Amino acid sequence: MTQTTSPRPVSVDELRRAWRAVQDGQFRTRAHRGAPSRSTSPTPVAGGWAPTEHVLPVVGCVGQAGASTLALAIATAASPARVLECCSATASGLSTAATAELGITDNGWTLGRRERVWIGRAAQVLLGADEVPAPDDPVVEVELSVLDVGWEITHVLASNSWVRDQVLAAPSVIAVTTSTIPGLRRVETTLSLLPGSHAQVAVIGAPRRRWPRHLVAAMGPLTAALDAKGHLLAIAPDRHLALHGLDSAPLPPPLLKAAETLLRQTAAGGHPWKGSPQ
Repeated sequence: MTQTTSPRPVSVDELRRAWRAVQDGQFRTRAHRGAPSRSTSPTPVAGGWAPTEHVLPVVGCVGQAGASTLALAIATAASPARVLECCSATASGLSTAATAELGITDNGWTLGRRERVWIGRAAQVLLGADEVPAPDDPVVEVELSVLDVGWEITHVLASNSWVRDQVLAAPSVIAVTTSTIPGLRRVETTLSLLPGSHAQVAVIGAPRRRWPRHLVAAMGPLTAALDAKGHLLAIAPDRHLALHGLDSAPLPPPLLKAAETLLRQTAAGGHPWKGSPQ
């Protein structure tokens, strides 16, 4: 007869210690032979980037909101500029956006070019924001790097990473969401986690004047305050982009016009980015 033993209860303190260990990477195991794996293990690079150009973070509040597309449009409107996509290589939304691929940089970024916009994408599979490699120096002088954050905001702010440092230090942050009740709830949460930032909300969906009453009522106080100041911009979705995603085709003019508006409203100290409309 086999005797079975019931597992002992696990205390809250033990769970907390285990979670801290997971965050520190103590339980991370190597991939099994034959399974897809990273060629090398990226190391945390907190504080590892000191940019000389302006940095404008773009944060997606809900999945598939269009943050990567908007980040590219902003860089295009401000060109010469660059986009740094901080997500894992397996989650890239910019993998087909470049018209020329320029190889992998010393720091582990896949570099592409699209006219006067340089696109940096992580070349490896990343498990978190703390594994995003520090950006290389830009190929040409630029005044603006658009940071396509690519991770859920609470994860970013809980990480020990340069991505978090840049999001918190940026004078302006663009939060991208959809014109839905869940989208407005999520953007309110995002705004509450960005103290001291001059935020701009980009809502992909119907024009603001056409929102139904129940959608307007779903705005939280922080979102409503930005709306009252004119810092909530509704951007109409593009059918081609919605179906095909980003490719090498030119971005639609309405999207570029919206990007120009965001550049004017987020310019540090009221000074336009190089290349942006005066």
